[in-house]
Parts: sequence; C-alpha cells; structure tokens
Amino acid sequence: MEQAVEGEGETVAAPAAPPRLRELGLADAITLGNAACGVGAILLAFRYALEGGRFAIWWAFALLLGSLLCDVADGWVARSRRSSPFGGDLDSLSDVISFGVAPVALGYALGLRGGWDAVVLIFFVCCGVARLARYNVIADSMKTDAGKVSHYEGTPIPTSLLVVAYMAVLFGQHKAPEELTGYRFVFLFHPTVLIYALSGALMISRVRIPKP
Repeated sequence: MEQAVEGEGETVAAPAAPPRLRELGLADAITLGNAACGVGAILLAFRYALEGGRFAIWWAFALLLGSLLCDVADGWVARSRRSSPFGGDLDSLSDVISFGVAPVALGYALGLRGGWDAVVLIFFVCCGVARLARYNVIADSMKTDAGKVSHYEGTPIPTSLLVVAYMAVLFGQHKAPEELTGYRFVFLFHPTVLIYALSGALMISRVRIPKP
C-alpha cells in the first residue's frame, strides 16, 4: 500500500512495502499433496514408458485419485478457515500438474505418441491452463450475496480424471492405445486421443455448471 511522503513543496507516493509471504496453512499443505501426487503419477508414467511393468501405471492411476481427494479436502479446509489469494493460486498451479500434465503423461506412456496425438494432448493442457486462468479472473464476478461462487463456466479441470478413468478401463482390458490400430494422415493418429480433445473443449466452453 502506497503512503504519501511530503517532499520539498510536494507530496510523493512512497513505494509500497512488498507483501510478506504468509506461512503455509493446513489447506496449503493438502494442496501441495495434490501436486506431489500429480508429479508422482508423471514419474510413474515415464517409468512405464521406459521399462514397462503394469504396476507402475496402476500406481499412477491411484496417485491421481489421491490428487482428487486432496483437491476436495483442501477446498473443504479452506472454506472452514480464512482463505487467501495465495492459497487459490497454489491450488490452480497444483491442478495444472495433476489434472492437466499428468493425464497427458499417462496418455503418452500408454501409446498416444503419434504426431496428431501430440497436437491434441498439447491442446488439452492449454485448455486446462486457460480454464483455470479464466476462473481466477472472473470468480469474483460470479459470487452471490452470500460470497460464494454460484457456478462454473466450463467444466472444472478435475473432470479430466474421467479421461484417466477411461484410459484405466482400456488398460485393464489390455486395449491401451499402444495396442489399438492407429491411422496415418501424414502423422500417426489414434482415435482414442479424441477423448482428450472433448475434455479440453468442454473446459474452455461457456457451459454453466452449478457449483455445490
């Protein structure tokens, strides 16, 4: 906050003191658990891609479920305590890892490695980032008189776990993308990647979803 300082015949504004980073609270620690699970899932996807071993992917799926549980828990804790912009930004950054990058890493590890697959996977992550940024900017304008956000605009990024669940079903049935037929239109394309395109498009859509 700027303060007025009197000089020689004029008043100048003194530079505001930089805000102090508040201590991490319980909700923030849970949010970091979300990010940690997401990074763990990415590393396990890399391990599967390099070494194989079905347990690595199953553990990756489990860690993303852990990310979802942390995401729900930190929201509940934050609502019961005093929240802050720091906690909101921390949540968004963690969500990008767990519900944006990690599902893409799993898809790539499971065989979505064609050129068109890569285009769609990049599109998916960009949609997730744009969705979170838009929400952070317009959230205040969507608050009711009670101070709560009335609705989501576009599907929340954690809904990407529906894509992960679909991939888990395919993997359990030994029908992962790497075992399905791909098509070549200059670059290789697997139809399974379209579920990522649909998820990303819904995130940046104008669909209004009531917020519980």
